[in-house]
Amino acid sequence: MPAIPRRYKAEKPVPDRRSPLAPFKNKVFLTIWLASITSNFGGLIQDVGAAWMMTSISKSESMVALVQASNTAPIMLFSLVAGAIADGFDRRKVMLTAQIFLLTVSALLSIFTWFGLLTPWSLLAFTFLIGCGTALNSPSWQASVGDIVGRDDLPSAVSLNSMGFNMTRSVGPAIGGLIVALAGAATAFAVNAVSYLSMIYALARWKPVYPKTTLPRESLGHAIAAGLRYVSMSPNLMKVLFRGFLFGFAATAILSLLPLVTKDSLGGGPLTYGGLLGAFGLGAIAGAMSNARIREILSSEQIVRCSFAGFAVAAAITGMSQTFWLTAPALVVAGACWVLSLSLFNTVVQLSTPRWVVGRALSLYQTATFGGMAGGSWLWGVLAENMGAGQALVASAVVMLAGVGIGFLLPMPAFATLDLNPLNRFNEPPLRLDIRPRSGPIVIQIDFEIDDKDVTEFLKIMVERRRIRLRDGAQNWALMRDLENPDIWTETYHTPTWVDYVRHNHRRTNADALITDRLRELHKGEKPPFVHRMIERQAIPPADDVFHKPHIDHH
Repeated sequence: MPAIPRRYKAEKPVPDRRSPLAPFKNKVFLTIWLASITSNFGGLIQDVGAAWMMTSISKSESMVALVQASNTAPIMLFSLVAGAIADGFDRRKVMLTAQIFLLTVSALLSIFTWFGLLTPWSLLAFTFLIGCGTALNSPSWQASVGDIVGRDDLPSAVSLNSMGFNMTRSVGPAIGGLIVALAGAATAFAVNAVSYLSMIYALARWKPVYPKTTLPRESLGHAIAAGLRYVSMSPNLMKVLFRGFLFGFAATAILSLLPLVTKDSLGGGPLTYGGLLGAFGLGAIAGAMSNARIREILSSEQIVRCSFAGFAVAAAITGMSQTFWLTAPALVVAGACWVLSLSLFNTVVQLSTPRWVVGRALSLYQTATFGGMAGGSWLWGVLAENMGAGQALVASAVVMLAGVGIGFLLPMPAFATLDLNPLNRFNEPPLRLDIRPRSGPIVIQIDFEIDDKDVTEFLKIMVERRRIRLRDGAQNWALMRDLENPDIWTETYHTPTWVDYVRHNHRRTNADALITDRLRELHKGEKPPFVHRMIERQAIPPADDVFHKPHIDHH
């Protein structure tokens, strides 16, 4: 056994013999997937209506690009909070709340447009609120996918979600353009409002069973901090977040500037714009359907590099093209690269994260990716206003090519091969001292007896042990050696309260047990390593008591 188990094994393409349609055997997944198609269909009609409406009420290129930014910025701003909510509350109820909110905002947007009350800034406000609803819904839905279909079918389920969205993208924008052209943007917004009813119905019928826990729910602030800590202490997840940010930053140029390309370079209208988005969607469907086969041939890093390079070529062609028939095939390539990269990022995050924190990990991934999209939408809009949409797209292609080079420095991890299910070895010990769950701070000391010849390996394992401890909520971790008996080593760490100590132990996974088991093998004592569980108490009185003068009664 190696001294430090690798979090990710060396990647070799592993044939995936499962059908890409296998998740459809799960009736719950199929029902919600079909409902999501209807909802996504309405959302794409809304996007076409909002983008084209902005070109009608504003002559500013940057305002047109900000429609995309206002829709994605909330995901960057509020996704982490939504992820903490997804991990701490009933995900079904969270999604229901989000869908009802989205229906309400979309209905109000339709009313404002119908009565001529819409201004450029109020349109951005409505699209921002719709983005907020999406931000609340997305982590709960994505985290629920892994609960519904299980680990083996997760890659296919993620790809099917992408395929479902892009099936609607292939026809939704064209129909949206037709609705806007024939009936106006107000009707497009009303269709979007109605589309949420199917998802609300599907969620109302779904009766999930979540694991029971005796631990109190973490406060929102502590939950957010735990999510940030877990991801920051997981180097491979940080790579995924950075690559996702860079891809979103550059790739959003096409979606943000496509209305301007349609109008200025191609001389088209809403139908042309919808047709181009449809081409993007067709490419995305092709990417989703071929995803499993591509994973058999290429490693994760190779897929990402090809996606960056393909999107760069597509952006350059879109920026320089003057005809629909050259732009549309480029967008097919862009759509395929979009799905291949983003679905791979999502899958790696889910397979590399235990269920207790998966919502927060996904929300941080979304924050990074959509934060890149929001910032990119603004930057490419400013560049388009100053130098034209075509030149801005060529500039985004250069950034994409830089993303290919970054892959040599920060390569993508492989799909995680470790078992991240809960270890479930910990039993709360009986305590003679009467304490409450919120009592603390708690100090833990674990004594090991290590032979001198094993010290080097012991220290290497303790490096990984420290990362796991801190990742799961421990504080002030330290390793000490007894000066009088050098074979005795003591690991020590703190938790704020007793319930935090219990929660810390419940977060251990089967993969973490490799570290614990190896340490016990190195421990040469006849009994297992001894664990001291102590509560910290101050023996020094407060400053006010130290300098308090005794009261003298003069009577």
